[in-house]
Amino acid sequence: MNEIIPIEIIENKIFIIRGQKVMFDNDLAMLYDVETKRLNESVKRNIERFPERFMFQLTTEEWAKLKCQFGTSISDIPNLKSQIATSSWGGKRKLPFVFTEHGTLMLSSVLNSKRAIAVSIQIIEVFDKLKQFASTQNELTERISSLEHAFMNYAKENSQDTEELHRAINYLLDITKPAKVGFET
Repeated sequence: MNEIIPIEIIENKIFIIRGQKVMFDNDLAMLYDVETKRLNESVKRNIERFPERFMFQLTTEEWAKLKCQFGTSISDIPNLKSQIATSSWGGKRKLPFVFTEHGTLMLSSVLNSKRAIAVSIQIIEVFDKLKQFASTQNELTERISSLEHAFMNYAKENSQDTEELHRAINYLLDITKPAKVGFET
């Protein structure tokens, strides 16, 4: 894969909001090397390509909750720059838009640049990688749960101390927990 942007940078810009993995408009604009304003203008001109399952705007409550979760000023966090600052014309900017995996792919078609296409391909590959990782973690969890059930049945049948088995299983569960990607609102 020919990387334009290191995969780790893309991974760190994916968040979970409303139960969906999304990326902020300002992060995407930075990755696509366009101004956020231009990105959003392109989206508005092609709004029929962006149903709510591809893109949505954060609510004031969601934005406020993000600030609280980080325990700091949102503008202090590089990839969550405040988009509600006062603009040069004196009004308030709108709340940020976020794009799902399909929305990021659609952006490459409306931005119509070689960089947008290449970056979109990278972003989709990162989303796929995250899905594969989640699938692997689910399989491990199911296998451990199955083993736990089998151990408990064995222990009961053979009058073994189940407390020691519980400790060992909980230890295995703790050391195999995946690192959390993004955050929940």
